[in-house]
Amino acid sequence: MSTKDLRVNGSRLQRRIVELAEFGKTPEDGVTRVAFSETDVEARRYVMNIMQHADLNVRVDSVGNIFGRREGTAPGEGAILFGSHIDTVPNGGAYDGALGALAAIEAAHTLTGSGYRNRHPLEVAIWCDEEGGLTGSNGFVGELSEEDVAQVGHDGVPLAEKIRRIGGDPARLEEAMPASGSVRGYLELHVEQGGVLESEGIDIGVVEGFVCIDLHDVTIEGAANHAGTTPMGQRRNALLTASELVLAVDQIVRSMEGSQVGTIGRLLVEPCAPNVIPGRVDLTVELRDLNSSKLDAVWDRIVVELSEISKKHDTVVRYGPRRSVAGCLTDPMISDAIEAVASDLRLSSKRMPSGAGHDAQNLATICPTGMIFVPSVNGISHSPREHTLPEHVEQGANVLLQTVLRMDDA
Repeated sequence: MSTKDLRVNGSRLQRRIVELAEFGKTPEDGVTRVAFSETDVEARRYVMNIMQHADLNVRVDSVGNIFGRREGTAPGEGAILFGSHIDTVPNGGAYDGALGALAAIEAAHTLTGSGYRNRHPLEVAIWCDEEGGLTGSNGFVGELSEEDVAQVGHDGVPLAEKIRRIGGDPARLEEAMPASGSVRGYLELHVEQGGVLESEGIDIGVVEGFVCIDLHDVTIEGAANHAGTTPMGQRRNALLTASELVLAVDQIVRSMEGSQVGTIGRLLVEPCAPNVIPGRVDLTVELRDLNSSKLDAVWDRIVVELSEISKKHDTVVRYGPRRSVAGCLTDPMISDAIEAVASDLRLSSKRMPSGAGHDAQNLATICPTGMIFVPSVNGISHSPREHTLPEHVEQGANVLLQTVLRMDDA
């Protein structure tokens, strides 16, 4: 059989998705498998067991990431990594992260069953604590410090202690980082977590990159006053300025060409009483796009509009940057390979950005990286209603498998 004819066992993959979802299953049919919890520890044992059944050599690194390696025939070649994560948000879904992790194991299982001899080492990677801040992949790329692991979480437990729970060793963080040249590339399959692919009837999303995120804090000051005795013409209502700003951000973002998005999701109104005119509002504007220059242009237009709105309502505004997260692009050659594989499998595909952060975003800083999306039903994620159809699960896993084979052959 030609390697181009190799296909994953879709029913086995689907069964494992269902089995993994039992670890942390909630009454709402969601999944609560928060990183470092006992449920997470049990799920990690399950995953390592099926990795061993795929004839992978399994290890846990000093950060707590799980790796399953299949040695290659060419000495000195860098490894091809592929995988995802298995931790979830509270009462999340069965597919976010889990699909990519289990599909990677299934791809390795398929290669073992076929007798395929890979040139490069192939390594399934299960990153720890993706949902809590990309902890595992941060450690892998050298972005996890001693100060980071000393931080105490909301549960009162230091991150270092949590890493020890899952078999890591926070005293040896530097050992998690790969040697120069030891990683040839990274590939990740993931559910889209949005509704673009489903709404357009597209089978495969070819991720072009991971968006930049700019957050700007805005403070609007008017004058708090009695809601019953202050005439409408004498009011300086900070919430009116904020309300018009919410609408203005939406209008400005929609009016400009491109795939940028903008959101005001945080509003703190003071004094927040039914009989008092709001005197102050603190809010945050979040903007996302692949292009940081586009975000600058969007923000500049928002500032102009905010100035006009504040004059209209006789309020005073202050604003400044809160946080900026740099974006990055995926590797063009890997993206081309994903697209070509989809075409060979007679699947439609679309180039698109990732609006959410993923472990692949970290890996892109140290090696060529690619990412594959499959449709999410109704665009829902981080919810018990998160779902991806079995045919899309199998299609995505086959694209992953065949892209790994192309990378191995390159």
